[in-house]
Amino acid sequence: MLGRTANDLFWLSRYLERAENMARLIEVGYRIALLPREGEGYNEEWRSTLQSAGCESGFLAKHETPTTTNVIDYLLFDADNPSSVRTCFSVARRNARAQRTALTREMWESLNGAWIDFQAINPRDVTSDRLPALLDWIKERSATYRGALLNTILRNDTFYFSQLGTFLERGDNTARILDVKYFVLLPNYEMIGSSVDNLQWASILRSVSAHRSYRWVYRQAYKPWNIADYLILNAEMPRSLTASYIEIDQAVAGLKKFYGQTDNCVPTARETLAMLEKGDIDTIFQSGLHEFLTDFLGRNNRLGREISEGYHFNG
Repeated sequence: MLGRTANDLFWLSRYLERAENMARLIEVGYRIALLPREGEGYNEEWRSTLQSAGCESGFLAKHETPTTTNVIDYLLFDADNPSSVRTCFSVARRNARAQRTALTREMWESLNGAWIDFQAINPRDVTSDRLPALLDWIKERSATYRGALLNTILRNDTFYFSQLGTFLERGDNTARILDVKYFVLLPNYEMIGSSVDNLQWASILRSVSAHRSYRWVYRQAYKPWNIADYLILNAEMPRSLTASYIEIDQAVAGLKKFYGQTDNCVPTARETLAMLEKGDIDTIFQSGLHEFLTDFLGRNNRLGREISEGYHFNG
């Protein structure tokens, strides 16, 4: 496969996953902004959402204050924001169109239909009461494409590059949501364990579709250690860091077998997976959750660079 083709397939899946993750981050910010807040005020929730999405500097270049209206518009519709849902859908569709013959009909139609429908949305019509439905729709469009990919594509290099894009982005997003919770959003240690803190954890779990499954696994009330353990180390939770790296490890192994070669990304993926599988949540909290997540994000970014270099994405 040409490096350009691999690049387009990798980023197609990555941008589509990013669109879904952006919807999830908005949901976190929106839910928490509605909760009781001591001290700094609801604008801090939106500021933390922008920081988590890596969009704060771009946003502040266009807006003075993060309010519900302008943050949602920037994260959903602003074409100047490289991570907005509009941009993600646009780039994903452009990459899919360039590599149309590598996709199945179902994959193309699900993505193209999502772009057409999103284009028809008037940002002025997205009022507070309609926002949750739109966020759910974005997540459903992403799930539809993933379902088409998993059910129709050959298990070849197209599949493996798509998997790498999806799960590198997913791991990045889960780590950022957790980092917002304990580093940006709620740095005041005195609030940990309060009723406000528990409500925020509930919102975090809902944002990654883990509200009910957490109860099923732990069968008890929200506890920060359990929730962090669930989203970082539990391999059964499909959006956890460990689950993401199990998929990544399988994808790089598949590429190794398909091409008959080993690149730097193979040991990096396996080392990160081993770190997660051997991880202990008490140790992580004792050494610092933010520090652990920062290290993970660094590893994840390095793996992305190694994949790009190893498979000549820019060639």
